[in-house]
Amino acid sequence: MKSGSNLEKVLRAGHFAVTTEIGPPKSCDAEVVRRHGETLRGYADAYNVTDNQTAVVRLSSMAACTILTGMGLEPVLQMTCRDRNRIALQSDLLGAAALGIRNVLCLTGDHQSFGNHPDSKNVFDLDSIQLIHTARLMRDKGQFLCGEEMKVKPRLFIGGVVNPFADPFEFRVTRLAKKNAAGADFVQTQAILDMSRFERFMKKVREAGLHEQVFILAGLMPIKSARMARYMQKNVPGMMVSEEICQRLEKAEDVKAEAVKLVVEQIEQIRQIEGVAGVHLMAVAWEEIIPAIVEQAGLYPRPSL
Repeated sequence: MKSGSNLEKVLRAGHFAVTTEIGPPKSCDAEVVRRHGETLRGYADAYNVTDNQTAVVRLSSMAACTILTGMGLEPVLQMTCRDRNRIALQSDLLGAAALGIRNVLCLTGDHQSFGNHPDSKNVFDLDSIQLIHTARLMRDKGQFLCGEEMKVKPRLFIGGVVNPFADPFEFRVTRLAKKNAAGADFVQTQAILDMSRFERFMKKVREAGLHEQVFILAGLMPIKSARMARYMQKNVPGMMVSEEICQRLEKAEDVKAEAVKLVVEQIEQIRQIEGVAGVHLMAVAWEEIIPAIVEQAGLYPRPSL
């Protein structure tokens, strides 16, 4: 059953897809979501809305996605397993479909110790692979996990995430295969800050034939400052920031322009890698930089399907 998702249509038509990300505010200020939505309008095929990222309380992803849908923009609902059991997760999948949200990205979620309520209780009743399986079971068979049938199936385009930079490296493709087998239609990768390692990952993906079974969107992150690049290089696990990126930002007279140039160059490289279906642009708290990147990369305007 087709989801009705614009992102799905773009990918199945063979276009190089663009998704980007909107972080909801740490308040109930809907204008923040609307403002980001207007800034990014027309520059992506779909817009991820994060789900209490880094375990910090924010406006719910479901609410922010509903705001974007009302603006005529297509959201990607991010759902983590950290805060909800299988009853709540299935309920939210039904709610998303009822509200016209067609894309869902399934994540396990950051541990609560990273966030602003470190003493809160994790749930993790399901993990991300099990949530992907649950979404597919509901969509394709019209069944809940308990086996009970539903009268109307949710129309969903199901996504997951993959980190080519985590260790052990050899397990990364195996984990992608498990997500594909569970029902992932597309995946978005962790931010690529070491292109050679990503190319090695994609070589293994092609050897396994997975590039023909799941749409892979390469994650890219414009970095605001040289200081941030060095911090990520030394202190953030799984974020392999190359020495070249750090030095280019440190030597740049206009860091913002250099950050855009770096991502545009990365997009050009990625478009040459067989099996990559698009890019996912993650400008954390820097959404206003996305239009310049998309335009300079020759990815604007987006296809209208």
